[in-house]
Amino acid sequence: MKIRTVTVDDAKELLAIYAPYVRKTAITFEYEVPTLEEFKKRIENTLKNYPYLVAEADGELLGYAYTSAFHERAAYDWAAEVSIYVRKDRKGCGIGGRLYTVLEDISRTQHILNLNACIAYPELEDAYLTKDSVRFHEHLGYCMVGEFHKCGYKFGRWYDMVWMEKMIGAHTDQPEPVIAFSKLREDW
Repeated sequence: MKIRTVTVDDAKELLAIYAPYVRKTAITFEYEVPTLEEFKKRIENTLKNYPYLVAEADGELLGYAYTSAFHERAAYDWAAEVSIYVRKDRKGCGIGGRLYTVLEDISRTQHILNLNACIAYPELEDAYLTKDSVRFHEHLGYCMVGEFHKCGYKFGRWYDMVWMEKMIGAHTDQPEPVIAFSKLREDW
């Protein structure tokens, strides 16, 4: 398995990975599958400042992960939000862990110190949402830091949302400026 930077040409295959999460789960609170053009724009916008990675084996795309701005204010520059989607038939094969390992390495190189995960969370697990994402992040060293109750409505049900975080660097009095991923891309 190879981890590499996504290109816009990967958008159609990545959208095929993402679409079932929109249509059949509450893992994403998005109601409609984005168009291919919208998905391409999302990739392009992310790659300006953050890594967008894909796991590939034998020419097949198996999953993807990326970071994005935690918040737009300058004081938040050292924090990034993580997102991950793995093909349903390839979950539990170590793909997510490999993607996150590389994502964390790149984030450290960018001088990002905190990684934050916004996760849909069921009060009770159901056919649309389990607590697997929280368990995955806990396994990788993320800690629960907050929960918002009944803030997402999908499939006729209310779902909670939790925030988890992982500190990946030292918080000094003079942190190094964050480097945009587009400035590092030759190295990855």
